[in-house]
Amino acid sequence: MGRAAGGWCGDGSGGWAAAEAARPAVAMVALQFLFSVLQIFIKLALNDGMDARVLVAYRFMFASAVLCPIAFVVERKKRPPLTMKVLLQLFLCGLFGFSINQNLYVFAIKLTSATFITAISNLTPATTFLLAILTRLETLQLRKPAGQAKLLGTLVGMGGAMLLTFYKGPEMMLLRRLPHPNLVHITENHHLHPISTGNQIIGSFLGIISCFSYATWLVIQAKVGEVYPCHYSIAAMVCFFGALQSTVMAVCVHRDMEHWRLGLNIRLYSSAYAGLIASGSAFPLLSWCLRKKGPLFISVFSPLMLIFVALLSSVLLDEALHLGSVLGSVLIVGGLYLVLWGKAKEAAGLPQDEHGESTGDYNSKRSITSSCALPESPKGQHHGKRSGNGKRESKLASKRKKLSEKGEPPWCIKKGRAKMSKKGNTK
Repeated sequence: MGRAAGGWCGDGSGGWAAAEAARPAVAMVALQFLFSVLQIFIKLALNDGMDARVLVAYRFMFASAVLCPIAFVVERKKRPPLTMKVLLQLFLCGLFGFSINQNLYVFAIKLTSATFITAISNLTPATTFLLAILTRLETLQLRKPAGQAKLLGTLVGMGGAMLLTFYKGPEMMLLRRLPHPNLVHITENHHLHPISTGNQIIGSFLGIISCFSYATWLVIQAKVGEVYPCHYSIAAMVCFFGALQSTVMAVCVHRDMEHWRLGLNIRLYSSAYAGLIASGSAFPLLSWCLRKKGPLFISVFSPLMLIFVALLSSVLLDEALHLGSVLGSVLIVGGLYLVLWGKAKEAAGLPQDEHGESTGDYNSKRSITSSCALPESPKGQHHGKRSGNGKRESKLASKRKKLSEKGEPPWCIKKGRAKMSKKGNTK
């Protein structure tokens, strides 16, 4: 790696190392943009008259078609036996994390706007923290700065959601100066109407409930990941259960095949993009970023989606952005970073084991209050201290190399190895 880097930048590996370090950040920015485009597709499909339940069902059908083969190929040799308890937990993950969460989320977008609900979705860390407190999975330590920051961030975020819901304010004309291709005309129901106060209140309520549903999934997901550490298999099975549950819910409401028919129109494009790109293809990239940097790093980038969605909605959907939305979003994002800072402060104060992982009772719960939707990186991939056996083996290898360079006979090399082994055992 060092030689290749030296050849690339001429006099060292600084340029290559900088590029390698920037890859996770670039990947997260790209992912946030992909998720932002998803919100636009969802809004366009809903404006075209597509039912929210049908859209969610098709999304997870497409996602299952992508993730199931990936999980089968990648984890076929290390997948543990699937017990009935794990299967039930995966079913509940699909119910709370995908079926209920996504149906509420899409209904909320239908009643309000993509920007509005994207801002509300940043309450997920706060709602996860509240759920962990209510279920006694985490204790509220108000005497410590970390606990105070998490509580304050939760209150600030909830206050931002209230401001976002009940205060509209004047329209922000800054985005009106941008070029507007306006894609609304490609849908059947292309006449947009102002969001009523009633729809805005109901949409906010549905968005907050979807955050609590998502938080419930995180609690169950943390327990499943401990006994079934196959992340792609978990995602594939949860998507399958989500598709099954969402299809049953949609069929109970719409049995007419007219609602399920997909042509070469925005309904097919939205369903395919949501399943193949936003769920199926984005998951491996998100998992790679998680293994590289951890869940806190991923959470820091989530407000970027709010900025992207606000720009895309204004330009492509001709949605108006009001002062209340801006102020409420600022408070929600500020609360998000307060919660994340508290989590980082709390994690930094925990003792580390020889693998660089946190010890103590919190170790089994630390993924619960993370705002990331994915399980944590596998044990042993952290950049912690090397174990004692690894150090001794390294010293022995170094000693053997030095003896070989001096031209010593084989018995001397063995003698030096035995001496080093005895010294290591004495320690």
